[in-house]
Amino acid sequence: MHIEATARARFLRTSGRKARIVADLVRGKGVDEAIALLSFIPKRAAEPIKKVVKSAAANAMSEVGTGRLKAEDLTIKTICVDNGPGYKRFRAASMGRAMPLKHRLCHITVVVSGEAREERQRRKTKTATKEAKAEE
Repeated sequence: MHIEATARARFLRTSGRKARIVADLVRGKGVDEAIALLSFIPKRAAEPIKKVVKSAAANAMSEVGTGRLKAEDLTIKTICVDNGPGYKRFRAASMGRAMPLKHRLCHITVVVSGEAREERQRRKTKTATKEAKAEE
């Protein structure tokens, strides 16, 4: 049984461009490896991305059950960082002027996928029996 689970974090207070740098580092990796990697990345966006990856893994495990699926069985299928709205503010400048500031926000979506252990074992035994029959 192929499992897919999604988690989203919306309106994060970092720009999408900066968060995409971190997301590109963990795309396609295993969940355990991604969490370990994100723990040591010195970027502000690493912590929220780590939270979303953990949440997606927890969603997948709760869908199937923790006895049948572990975090090491899951991989990050897609990780998407979209730009959100921006807060428009003004900063005082010299001679009575105002300079516009735009505080950027982003949305992070993580999809993890994996297989339950029993399904993987069943598939291995099927392929082994097919190979044995082919050799005969």
